[in-house]
Amino acid sequence: LAMQLDEKNGNNRWQESEKLELQQIDDYKSFSDLGKNAPIPKGFKRIRVHFVYAVKHDGRYKSRLVAGGHLTDIPIDSVYSSVVSLRGLRLVVFLGELNDLKIWATDIGNAYLESKTKEKVCIIAGPEFGELEGHTLVIVKALYGLRSSGLRWHERFADTLHDMGFFPSRAEDDIWMRRNGNIYEYIAIYVDDLCIAAKDPKEITRVFQEDYKYKLKNTGPISYHLGCDFFSDLTGTLCLSPNSYIGKMEATYKRLFGTSPKQASSPLEKNDHPELDTSDELDIEGIKKYQSLIGALQWAVSIGRMDITTAVMTMSGFRVAPRQGHLERVKRIYDYLCKMKHAAIRVRTEEPDYSDIPTPIYDWAYSTYGNVKEMQPKDAPEPLGKRVTTTTYGDANLLHDMITGRSVTGIFHLVNQTPIGWYSKKQGTVETATYGSEFVAARITTEQIIEVRLTLRYLGVPLNEQSYMFDDNKSVVDSSNRPHTNLHKRHTALSFHRVREAIASKMLNFTFIPGSINPANILSKHWANHNVWPMLQPLLFWEGDTMDLDHD
Repeated sequence: LAMQLDEKNGNNRWQESEKLELQQIDDYKSFSDLGKNAPIPKGFKRIRVHFVYAVKHDGRYKSRLVAGGHLTDIPIDSVYSSVVSLRGLRLVVFLGELNDLKIWATDIGNAYLESKTKEKVCIIAGPEFGELEGHTLVIVKALYGLRSSGLRWHERFADTLHDMGFFPSRAEDDIWMRRNGNIYEYIAIYVDDLCIAAKDPKEITRVFQEDYKYKLKNTGPISYHLGCDFFSDLTGTLCLSPNSYIGKMEATYKRLFGTSPKQASSPLEKNDHPELDTSDELDIEGIKKYQSLIGALQWAVSIGRMDITTAVMTMSGFRVAPRQGHLERVKRIYDYLCKMKHAAIRVRTEEPDYSDIPTPIYDWAYSTYGNVKEMQPKDAPEPLGKRVTTTTYGDANLLHDMITGRSVTGIFHLVNQTPIGWYSKKQGTVETATYGSEFVAARITTEQIIEVRLTLRYLGVPLNEQSYMFDDNKSVVDSSNRPHTNLHKRHTALSFHRVREAIASKMLNFTFIPGSINPANILSKHWANHNVWPMLQPLLFWEGDTMDLDHD
């Protein structure tokens, strides 16, 4: 098929990309040639290989020789290989900016072929191998497609980083760090894509190339990484935006529907209830389209578009058996994204000023919790660099799903003034009143704050002794802050005590704010643009100092 495309297009791009891949396979000595018509060695299994084709974001035509690892026996030992989380990547970028480090990206070419496989597999070479056709080739390197190749590469690169003085953070195995003077340097790893925050990332990449002989591509100041664009705005602030990725989504939309997305000012209509839709169910082709569109939207959420999180969460629930009305709603999310595609997360590193927020002084010593203190890890690295304050907004939407009765929790995390995490999910229990659903949301928010603080400590970040949590339900805030509040609704007991213990430990300042300025509303319900724009603008669309918005 690839050769047919070359013929149709009047070029030989795919043919040349195949030749390049086979040349690289040979350069890495990926096979051991046993000779023509040689028998399969004892204990080895014969499998097949095939090409996988892709056009990269920079326009390169890439052919990848992939082994049929599905033909091998399932290994007894784990072959799991992790990658850095997208939140972890954002934290590395934030810490780089916070501590005046340079942020670079690079891609290790043919990374898996840098490591050897332990699997006993071989192939009979086909015509694409030229003069080796008919030869029995034992696979020596960790060819893409083998079950254990990801782990073998992970081990190989881990050895390299250990040699260079890096160690994996206990927060995330794929964030590696090392001390350099009075700060830590970081490398975030997503298979073979690296994000480096260091005083001299050029020297680090030089060591990779010259000392360890890795073949690096796209090396330099970060500009595009994991589908996300990186750039500085007019104020010099580093921005993260999936603008290019949304451009690809728009092209897919045109290909699927033969028209450009329309204009929509919100992902879904305010107070929409897709679960009540009774339109016709989609056919097989319609379901495939729906699932493809949802998959792209989920990645857009992961790389920065928190404003569509609740809509995508809701519509993902119908991906097994979607209806025509559901497809129209997903198309509307595309309409909104393409209209508002210039949104960006801005890495604002200044600490927020909470000097005007009172810290309630209560004596918790004689409460249920006593003189409780925040538990801190004893094995965390020494805190270095500038201090950080975390801010979290929480909210709940009662009866979000009219069929199941489930409410939705929305949570929004900032480190200093930079968004680093967002959450929108149906609650695990059916709550019969706003008070109950809001307390469930407050418990989940508290647990996430504890986890964020632990992550930052394991990254060697100095933390403000208090985190700030804001909610727009005054009854929940008051019940949480007063030591002798009585618990009248027993079904909220665990949520009630989880939040209050965190406050008693003085780790958490839980403060009421009006719903009109609570950005977690964006993550808990389907909204109209005019209701959330005052919150959405400073989060994703304002280039200057957000304090300037007060004077517009």
